[in-house]
Amino acid sequence: MQRSTAVIYTLFFAGALAFVITNGGSKGRGAASAPADAGADAAAPPATTAAVDGDAGTDAGAEGPVQESGPEPAARSDAGVTLLSGEAPPALPGEAPKKVRFGVVLVQYRGAQGAALTARPKDAALALARELAEVAKTDFKAAVDKGDKGSTDDLGYIPRGVLEPAPEYELFSLPKGGVSGPVDTPRGFWIARRIE
Repeated sequence: MQRSTAVIYTLFFAGALAFVITNGGSKGRGAASAPADAGADAAAPPATTAAVDGDAGTDAGAEGPVQESGPEPAARSDAGVTLLSGEAPPALPGEAPKKVRFGVVLVQYRGAQGAALTARPKDAALALARELAEVAKTDFKAAVDKGDKGSTDDLGYIPRGVLEPAPEYELFSLPKGGVSGPVDTPRGFWIARRIE
């Protein structure tokens, strides 16, 4: 009797799991993939989700129909991988530190990880990041105050190998007290200052 009860419970659990995956999983996948679709217009991730998941044109929590805006721009796919020039960052020199203490000014844009759908467009974010980089050279704290939530004058220590190639190169190439120019990351533009 115990064996048949265990089989029944196993089948019930498997059926419930299949139901959740089938009915609730498509909404969860679309929501989780939205930050990875960074750089797209606010309406593009739901449109992509609708096409992939077979939705009827609405996203979980969205109000009204999803409006398609065409293909996503390819510019966001290399965030953190290339420098602003479009080139891959060179290898760090042998004398680069193994860990640094740093602060960062964050300037988010629509499509970046953690950015609101109402965030500024990428070109406006880059213009602001360039302005804040100039301020940061003389007054890093003032630039932090003008940056987006997540900006801080001291994030603590970070070892090499944690960040994407472009921000890692910029940060670990700085001298102590040095401030980088804007660097694109999956989270938005960073202006970094090396403390130690």
